[in-house]
Amino acid sequence: MGQAREVMDRLMAAMAAKDKEALAGCYAADAVLHTPDQGGITGRATIAGYFSHFWEALPDVRYELAEQHEAENVVIDEGFVVGTNTGPLSLPTGGTLPPTGRQVRVRSCDVARVEDGVITAYRAYFDQMELLGQLGLLPEPSKQ
Repeated sequence: MGQAREVMDRLMAAMAAKDKEALAGCYAADAVLHTPDQGGITGRATIAGYFSHFWEALPDVRYELAEQHEAENVVIDEGFVVGTNTGPLSLPTGGTLPPTGRQVRVRSCDVARVEDGVITAYRAYFDQMELLGQLGLLPEPSKQ
């Protein structure tokens, strides 16, 4: 196991423990996170804030790991984000959705570049439409 895998494992442990400080410590001060819903987010505190808002919306959120990959200073985790929406969900537009009470299981892929023991670049991939559909926030398909 290389340094990149060790840092990603530490990050996933911080997420599982919902430890915002430990999560922030996995990132470089000027790290950049790219997400489908927010685009580029810069800085460890801002990145930690982005992830922690999911802890509020899905207090029981967990990551079901499916695959792990590592090549030099790049590490990839594939799996599912699973949880129940019992808290408000912040929207990229600045609004908030009330809890739906629905369970979600959304495929996720996370790619991190590690330098000097911290993440400098991170890409989180997930299907926003799948998430919204599982939350019951999309219109039902019309029947013809």
